[in-house]
Amino acid sequence: MNSSDFQKKILAWFDQNGRKDLPWQQDLSPYRVWLSETMLQQTQVTTVIPYFNAFIEQFPTIECLAKAPVDEVLHRWSGLGYYARARNLHKTAQLIVEQSYFPDTLDKLIELPGIGLSTAGAILSIAFKKSHPILDGNVKRVLSRFKGVSGWPGDSQVSKQLWAISADLTPVDRVADYTQAIMDLGATICRRSKPACNACPLNSYCKAKMTNTVSLLPTPKASKTLPIKQLVFLLLSNNKKILLEKRPPTGIWGGLWSLPEFPNIHSVYDWCLTTNTPIIISRTLPTQRHTFSHYHLDYTTVLIQTDNPINFVMEADHTVWYNTQQIKTLGLPAPIKLLLKQHARG
Repeated sequence: MNSSDFQKKILAWFDQNGRKDLPWQQDLSPYRVWLSETMLQQTQVTTVIPYFNAFIEQFPTIECLAKAPVDEVLHRWSGLGYYARARNLHKTAQLIVEQSYFPDTLDKLIELPGIGLSTAGAILSIAFKKSHPILDGNVKRVLSRFKGVSGWPGDSQVSKQLWAISADLTPVDRVADYTQAIMDLGATICRRSKPACNACPLNSYCKAKMTNTVSLLPTPKASKTLPIKQLVFLLLSNNKKILLEKRPPTGIWGGLWSLPEFPNIHSVYDWCLTTNTPIIISRTLPTQRHTFSHYHLDYTTVLIQTDNPINFVMEADHTVWYNTQQIKTLGLPAPIKLLLKQHARG
């Protein structure tokens, strides 16, 4: 099958079956395309939709996003994970507003924080109707199976091969529809598990289908045992206030508000002694696990009630007492948000 036939089949399928009512497809703009593509990185469409709608309601324009405090941006992102995406969105919005136009070339786009080749290609093809290939997870899966490309797509040589295939198959005409079509095909038909091969417009030409290797492609990354890290969170309450601290701007949960953390339970009580924090009530919750991409976090939470506001706490130290109503407006990691909700109910 040549490139022209591939494009015709993909577009004919899209005209009949493609998704055309997603929220970011309405009132199309570079800002909305960029936001949606960033949210969709390693995140399912069904998960993204409510976050996108809430985000756009709060920040309807790139100017609104650029002017917003980063805490407010992180709050609207809370629960989506991979928080560097939100921090990069905020930085990039400020840079774009500063230069007073949204870049429409590949070189300019990939200079911006958080915009890689595939996101840039989606912005250029969907928002600006310029012919550029993309290679997100869905497209990698479609092309790996269609061309029978083995090897983990994260490997540089395999990635280079898939980019070349994607570039060869990307049309000049109807490039916006084609880009949406191949993403939709991967998301709805050429799924990771239980692909609907019989409904695929490419099934007669798919090498993986012909060689019965659909379940083997794309080749998964070699599995390895994730390391386990352990820490203790302190949920210190004073009447209706909770002690929170802001995490460093980079790294895990960068820029989010979280509970003070300690290497072990003994260090929590040592801290209470050194800060003259009277303990009225104390109890320890069962250990829970939160899994990141590179490790498991096993965390234990110590709940301590005090009647001492701890006067040394200052905002300059990034450690602040927040009442329960204020906490609702902060950017919090999902496990911490759940802990605080459970504490409020208890």
